[in-house]
This record gives sequence, C-alpha cells and structure tokens, in this order.
Amino acid sequence: MLKYAIEIFYSQEDKGYIAIAPELKGCSAFGETDEEALKEIKIAIDLWLKTAKSEGKIIPKPKGQLILS
Repeated sequence: MLKYAIEIFYSQEDKGYIAIAPELKGCSAFGETDEEALKEIKIAIDLWLKTAKSEGKIIPKPKGQLILS
C-alpha cells in the first residue's frame, strides 16, 4: 500500500478539522475531531487512488519515507 503525507489543521471558519493529502491534487476531508479527519482522509485517499486508476490517470509516487510496521 502506498503511504502519502497527510496534513491536518483546525479551521475556525468550518469549526472542525481539515485533512489534506498534498501529493494528491484535490484530496481532502473534514472531521469534527482530528481523529475523525484522519479516518476520513484515509477513505478519501483510497477513493482518489481507485478513481485515478479507473480513469487511467498517473498516480504520483509518495515522496515520504517508507515506514515499515
């Protein structure tokens, strides 16, 4: 599975947390908590990748370090 960087920040305007995957153009999610935003961005990344693959688009390789777990 590919591992993409995720940024999470609080949005005063939205009164919640925004999560983005900067390497995947337009991939973002919202949550009332940072944990919820993280859960939602993981779903959004999966859907982004599936859509890009089905449409034959180039999927960028993650720029971060490989993390073995």
